Amino acid sequence: MSKNVHDTGDAHDARDDGPSPSPDRVEQSDVGERLQALRRTFGLSQRELAKRSGITNATISLIEQNRVSPSVASLKRVLSGFPISLAEVFGDGPHFDEPVFFRSNDLAEIGSGRISLRQVGHGESSRKLQVLHERYQPGSDTGKAMLVHAGEEAGVVVGGTIQITVGSRTEVLGPGDAYYFQSRLPHRFCNLGEEICEIVSVCTPPTF
Repeated sequence: MSKNVHDTGDAHDARDDGPSPSPDRVEQSDVGERLQALRRTFGLSQRELAKRSGITNATISLIEQNRVSPSVASLKRVLSGFPISLAEVFGDGPHFDEPVFFRSNDLAEIGSGRISLRQVGHGESSRKLQVLHERYQPGSDTGKAMLVHAGEEAGVVVGGTIQITVGSRTEVLGPGDAYYFQSRLPHRFCNLGEEICEIVSVCTPPTF
């Protein structure tokens, strides 16, 4: 038993959560790193997480340093302090240390020609939401063939004007105007104005 475990008064927890060849141990080498990233994402101190989960502050510190290998039961207790499951933390789903803020030059261009589509968080395949900053040059058009796909989409015009056709309905929208429709309805976007049209849009599931 190391001296600092005795000093924290957490000798009992350290014995319970220490390394052993038991099959109920969580073997991932990045347990500590993921727990620390998760805690910081939710803005919790080790002390606050200890209060929420009923696991001592010292044990949480040891887990984050990968100095102990927690049992599945112990890790579940720790994670009870978050609105998240064990599978979500250690599965192949989204990780909680992914970027959450993006500068303008971080947005990835996925459009072409006279239509610019700059995507927030491009490359994150696990995301269920697509957010775009769209720019339509004067005279640009998504094409005579109407767009049709699964999901739903919405957007707000922040500059210029845009003609949007959804099914049999057509409307010209200006700054502050918005739209929301089921993407299975045939739709088309045309900039018939003389200035660039800018739209901030969202689509689920991602189209591109």
